[in-house]
Amino acid sequence: MALYELLKKDTGSMARLGKIHTAHGDIETPIFMPVGTRATVKAMSPRELEEEEVQIILGNTYHLMLRPGKDLIRQAGGLHKFENWNRPILTDSGGFQVFSLSNLRKMKPDGVEFASHIDGSRYFLGPVESMAIQRALGSDIVMAFDECTPYPCSYEDAEKSLKQTLRWELMSREQPLDPHQFRFGIVQGSVYHDLRKHSAEELVKMDFDGYSIGGLSVGEPEEIMFECVERVTPYLPEDKPRYLMGVGTPKQIYENVRRGIDMFDCVMPTRLARHGSAFIKGGITLPVKAGKYFNDFTPIDENCTCYACRNFTRAYIRHLLNVNEILGVRLLTIHNIHYFMDLMKRIRKAIAEGTLDRMASEFV
Repeated sequence: MALYELLKKDTGSMARLGKIHTAHGDIETPIFMPVGTRATVKAMSPRELEEEEVQIILGNTYHLMLRPGKDLIRQAGGLHKFENWNRPILTDSGGFQVFSLSNLRKMKPDGVEFASHIDGSRYFLGPVESMAIQRALGSDIVMAFDECTPYPCSYEDAEKSLKQTLRWELMSREQPLDPHQFRFGIVQGSVYHDLRKHSAEELVKMDFDGYSIGGLSVGEPEEIMFECVERVTPYLPEDKPRYLMGVGTPKQIYENVRRGIDMFDCVMPTRLARHGSAFIKGGITLPVKAGKYFNDFTPIDENCTCYACRNFTRAYIRHLLNVNEILGVRLLTIHNIHYFMDLMKRIRKAIAEGTLDRMASEFV
């Protein structure tokens, strides 16, 4: 069976309703994937993720390579068994983390030599190493190794980086994986449409199982992000999934679904929860930790059905946050993950019913 099944196309946009088939279950798209960088989605157990109908989570090659190491995870039977998650997993290649450690790295023709952000020990990571680690992790979807450009980035630097990235992605394509694993290429090219087009066309020639768009949500204006996605998706095959990496806010997810994206991930739901904020209707963030909620005995969101909103008040959660009780962060995380899962469920329903345009008023 093919990885991706296109079920319906929206008549008023480029949005698609689909299904991704993996060895650990099917994924209904469009989908949001919570980030589980170090083999856990922060503050949530696998059982709670399942209760919130999370279909797929992420793991990160760079962080898992450093701790606990691929050999230990292989001994455990792979990442699924190690973290007791029986649904699909996507692993990032580690390229973005290497990009973010620019002051600790040295570029080489076949990868990157860098110092660990933990203890300064030296490592080398390239397409060969990244694919070998992801094979050992046993994830369902494996990302090619690439270089992410910063914003702003000159055309010359973006072109040079893309040339290197395409070489690395071809090397990634040639590495062996386990039979159940699928491999995605990553479109780069900064904000330059001709480079993005060239990247997409070259990756399609390599015949990846799916295609992602990287190098966005790195500081560029939102309008530029939308334009880049809108310009590149027409060059990606209709019969394969499209993944926009590291995005994003509820509005950005909605707008990029309209531009043909099927998969999203972002640390925002869990990170904002740790900082005391919750998502409510319209993608607005509510600073629950703020003093004005000291005696607010209403739920985070009266229309939300998550465990936190059904059982606790803003005043109580604010109290937990202000006395550094772990439960406060956990309740906000449960709520935020629920919000994102519900958003995607409503988006899928709207595409199925041909009413996606009506959701736009939520994000004005």
